[in-house]
Amino acid sequence: MPDYSQTKFEVRGFKVRSTHAQARLEHTGAQFLTGYEHAIISGSVAEMEQRLETVEYQYRGFAYEGAGMAVAVADAMTPWNRYKVRAFAEGPGEPHIYMVHVGIGWAMARLPSVLWKKIILPDPLLQWLALDGYGFHEAYFKTERYVENREPFTLKAPWDDPNNYAPHGIDQGIGRALWFIRGAHVEHVAETITAFDPGRRGDLWAGIGLAATYAGGTPAEELEQLKALAGPHQGDLAQGSAFAAKARLRAGLVIPHTGSAVGVLCNGRTVEQAAAVTDDALVDLPPDGELPAFEIWRRRIRAALVDEKRNAA
Repeated sequence: MPDYSQTKFEVRGFKVRSTHAQARLEHTGAQFLTGYEHAIISGSVAEMEQRLETVEYQYRGFAYEGAGMAVAVADAMTPWNRYKVRAFAEGPGEPHIYMVHVGIGWAMARLPSVLWKKIILPDPLLQWLALDGYGFHEAYFKTERYVENREPFTLKAPWDDPNNYAPHGIDQGIGRALWFIRGAHVEHVAETITAFDPGRRGDLWAGIGLAATYAGGTPAEELEQLKALAGPHQGDLAQGSAFAAKARLRAGLVIPHTGSAVGVLCNGRTVEQAAAVTDDALVDLPPDGELPAFEIWRRRIRAALVDEKRNAA
């Protein structure tokens, strides 16, 4: 378990936009670790839920993410009893299933790769979010290597991935981490992404859209600036924002910022409408082929949100 001090910007060397943004993002990281701790010390899934539900409403999703990491670590380290992820995901973690998968990715980053196959991922479609969590972890704790030097990943997914989609999932997580690493400073975020290879920028912007919407605390005028800076990747930004809308709505954790962020980044949609776009994109979703169904899903969401923008123009 990372020490709570590792969530502090001065320890990580992250840029600061404002003391308000810094405090909010630091507290977000601390609640992730609180969720991890709650899960580790609980003697049952019921006790785990009871503890997690005491976390502040707006940060509770991050605690469930931390709990997802904890149960995955437990399963990997106790192969004779590796059903904690399943019990959690089918129980109190079900409304937070997006965050649970991301938390599993944190476990992957902390465990030897030989143990990854001992973790049973709950949802074949959402399993790619575990790589998002892995990418976030690596960018957050190895910032010089993966953000400043932009080292690409050669990681293979621990499940069937014949066309090596894994780096795309990881880059979405790096994008989310950039929101923290750059202290929610929209200009610094855009400058950082511009330095990456053009083929990676769409996934990075999708991660930014998710983080900017889910984490909260950024004024609408700054989100408008963020959207403008995304340029041709506004659709990717919107797709990430729609994912965040769905995650918070499903968990019953919508806060005022969720609506304001979705309204800006998803071209005037409400949280419910943005979440509905993600649901509609699941209809007749094909099985994994040349592209994973997850990527086709993302592309459908992006296309729907971009088309709406064009229709309104």
